[in-house]
Amino acid sequence: MRLVYLGSPSMAVPPLQALHDQGHDIALVVTNRPSRRQRRSAPTPTPVGILAAELGIPVTHDVADVLAVDADLGVVVAYGRIIAPELLAHLKMVNLHFSLLPRWRGAAPVERAILAGDDRTGVCVMEVAEGLDTGGVYSCVEVPITSQTTAEALRAELVQRGTALLVETLREPLGSAVPQADDGVTYASKISGEDLRLDWDRDAVELSRW
Repeated sequence: MRLVYLGSPSMAVPPLQALHDQGHDIALVVTNRPSRRQRRSAPTPTPVGILAAELGIPVTHDVADVLAVDADLGVVVAYGRIIAPELLAHLKMVNLHFSLLPRWRGAAPVERAILAGDDRTGVCVMEVAEGLDTGGVYSCVEVPITSQTTAEALRAELVQRGTALLVETLREPLGSAVPQADDGVTYASKISGEDLRLDWDRDAVELSRW
């Protein structure tokens, strides 16, 4: 399948590598611009940008460049930006989302699942649509959360399971996505500075989650 891949951080690297290894023709990678890690250091490409360069895949920082590509599908993993309607009209896209939709739509589903005390979460391959993570779902896999689960460990497991799920889902024609339920919708807002403060009035279980 001829693909366009949109992603930036390290968690978006394994899916890109897996799709390449499966023989998909990745026509273009869209990623964030290089940034400085330290004040006087040279700008460093994103982890996805680094891998794309190693694999010889063209890289752009302008998502509008997708309009010039003839591809079968766009794959979005931790891209962090809303895809404009004109791009979705040009190219069908799927997103690897790290929750069991419709629970925890939005920016920080891994952290919010832990903070809320959820005993399970998961990862879904979903259709990218207008709106925040509102598209139908093609496939999901469930992952348990225990009292000892950290965000780092959970994110790593979700990336591993999600990468396998994405490869398997794209092995056959996508078919029709299943619309998300109207009930049970929650939103995973970004982690703020206030979220990083321990409130000692909370009980021990809640503090442990934080």
